[in-house]
Amino acid sequence: MRRLREEIGVEPVEYPTTRQVGASPQARAADLMAAFGDPTIRAVLASIGGDDQITVLAHLDPEVVRADPKPFFGYSDNTNLLSWLWFHGVAGYHGGSTQVHLGRGGALHPVSRDSLRAALLDGGDLVVEPVGEFGEDDVSWDRPEALTQASPRLPSPPWRWHQADRVVTAPTWGGNLEILSWTLAVSRWVHPVERYSGCILLLETSEEMPSALEVFRVLRTMGERGLLEQFPAAVVGLARATSLEAPRPPAERAAFRDDQHRAVLEAFERYNPGATVVLDVDLGHTDPQWVLPYGGRMTVDGPGRRIVAHYGP
Repeated sequence: MRRLREEIGVEPVEYPTTRQVGASPQARAADLMAAFGDPTIRAVLASIGGDDQITVLAHLDPEVVRADPKPFFGYSDNTNLLSWLWFHGVAGYHGGSTQVHLGRGGALHPVSRDSLRAALLDGGDLVVEPVGEFGEDDVSWDRPEALTQASPRLPSPPWRWHQADRVVTAPTWGGNLEILSWTLAVSRWVHPVERYSGCILLLETSEEMPSALEVFRVLRTMGERGLLEQFPAAVVGLARATSLEAPRPPAERAAFRDDQHRAVLEAFERYNPGATVVLDVDLGHTDPQWVLPYGGRMTVDGPGRRIVAHYGP
């Protein structure tokens, strides 16, 4: 809350379920509707992810959202709400979890801070650049040092470009792969596949670390639906390769990511072989995290080997 005021320059308003573990879907939906219905609130930020936001969606009123569209920020389980808003014509931002990145031990990372500020206040364009170091060895929140130190730094793997022969500027859609599989299964808030034609696909995986086979199967389902072929470009996040619950030695993490790369590229080769795919971009379950448009526009410049996020309307 202090960092939102002092480092981002906005005044936070906290809603009742923010600190209520186990709050009902109805109560969480009521908070969202109160925020979207209040003309003094100009953006809504998720505190954290989870695994059941899909149960909240049925309790939301799209007319309230359409009456005063405002950006929502979140990732992971918040892919549910981001895609629901996209379905109803409201753009948001993938990233910006207050508990994880604003509450980061020690200090805000400049990448997370600057992209969040651009989305909330400054607008304009930001070149999304590779970061030199990243962290994935979390400090458990029940330890006091979680407040004072970020996870240990590791050299970032370079971005990997596939079929980088085009420049695509387009709205984005996608999010966390595991959650997208649920979104597609429910399908009531998914448009016909042609509605996504020409968009840029955002993809990332969570700390549950789905296997390469699971990743391929979800993408295969998207391909069989005719969805995967709609995207001329895809931006794929740096995969989390260890967690507190399932630690993996550093020597094994690169192989895990390589397997996931192969799964992604195999799916695109089968269903959309001409697509430009950028792997290991710093979005989603990684630190630092670029806060990127969701429904807003991005540019994937294959020949220039760069990504630009366009913030604002």
